[in-house]
Amino acid sequence: MHILDSSAFIHEYHTNEPTASIPLVRDELEGEHAFRFDADEGAGMHIHIPAEGTVEKIGRAAAETGDADVLSDTDTRLLAAAFELDGTLVTDDYAMQNVAEHLGIAVEVIAQDGIAEERAWIFQCAGCGREYDEKHERCPICGSELTRKNPN
Repeated sequence: MHILDSSAFIHEYHTNEPTASIPLVRDELEGEHAFRFDADEGAGMHIHIPAEGTVEKIGRAAAETGDADVLSDTDTRLLAAAFELDGTLVTDDYAMQNVAEHLGIAVEVIAQDGIAEERAWIFQCAGCGREYDEKHERCPICGSELTRKNPN
């Protein structure tokens, strides 16, 4: 089963496999893209609402990879749907691809190149330059803002 992100509807993705999505994706779409979602739903696309426990598991995995701050609620719930349905996530979103890779969820990209490798981001203080494995609101040492940084 292919789990469709909004990019699948925007780029007119087609597959002969069964499909699923979540209601929040429909909320992100406008105009013809929203109509495409509705048409796919009318043609049998499964609408899935993932369990809160699975959503929390995805949130923990996103924190482990350093992607939690860039994933929307829709992104997290789509990943949860793909995890629960043991499906292939169809998306162009790099952060979603990174978390999916971390969890062993298959991904199919549409209009862009997929990620080349899984990353566990680190966070660097803009003031003192210290690096942290976990995201903090501010640097515990100097109070400056932290930014996400590629560890390689």
